[in-house]
Amino acid sequence: MKVSGVGKINLSYLTKSLIKPSHMWHGFLIMNSRGDDVKKRILLVEDEKSIARFIELELTHENFSVTHFTSGRAGYEAAKAESYDVILLDVMLPELNGIEICRRIRNISQVPILLITARDAVLDRVAGLDAGADDYIVKPFAIEELLARIRSVLRRTNSDSDSEKPHYLTFKEITINMDAHIVEVNNQRIDLTKTEYDLLLYLVQQRNRVVTRDFILENVWGYMADIETNIVDVYIRHLRMKLPKGTADYIETVRGVGYVMRE
Repeated sequence: MKVSGVGKINLSYLTKSLIKPSHMWHGFLIMNSRGDDVKKRILLVEDEKSIARFIELELTHENFSVTHFTSGRAGYEAAKAESYDVILLDVMLPELNGIEICRRIRNISQVPILLITARDAVLDRVAGLDAGADDYIVKPFAIEELLARIRSVLRRTNSDSDSEKPHYLTFKEITINMDAHIVEVNNQRIDLTKTEYDLLLYLVQQRNRVVTRDFILENVWGYMADIETNIVDVYIRHLRMKLPKGTADYIETVRGVGYVMRE
């Protein structure tokens, strides 16, 4: 079923559709100290009530606990006051837009954030990702796609918290502090956005291997993104502009294939 930015949703039909057994495995549960099941908590900030109700019903059916707010300011205050596993943000919100909320949350938390919007231009997507969003979904979308993206960011979050990883990763003069998300070149800090940092980290991790734009989209953005692959070229250009002269050349273009960082 598709979710769009216009029209009303038939909730009676929707309620009947929620009983399909095939949906039951999608939900995420964690265990508390007593061994009881605890639902993953999702904060939904969406001002279109019919869409919000639809999303809330589906996520509740999938064993998520959903808290919903219709205004940007109320949603931001909730994000500051409570702990959530995922935040779903509409971009066009009253009082405070979703991109600004995302920027503010990123100053205090690394909780996974998915932006929901009717806009589909590359620049709008770049703005959302630069603000710190982990993912971006465009209306109209199928609820199965939203569920897949939620599962994806939860897997990445769980993997980051469970795995042992080195504190530092180096490539020639570049040093990446993986715990603090800080990049330095010859001991000089380089100011990168979250996506620029993730892209540089991925290229360094794949050193000496040519990676295609599609692979970069999948591994940096976290899914097989339904967006133009030229967004990768945009971020490569940003990285080269921010890296000092000489080190920018470490990111080589392999014409017709992708990019590589060679030692």
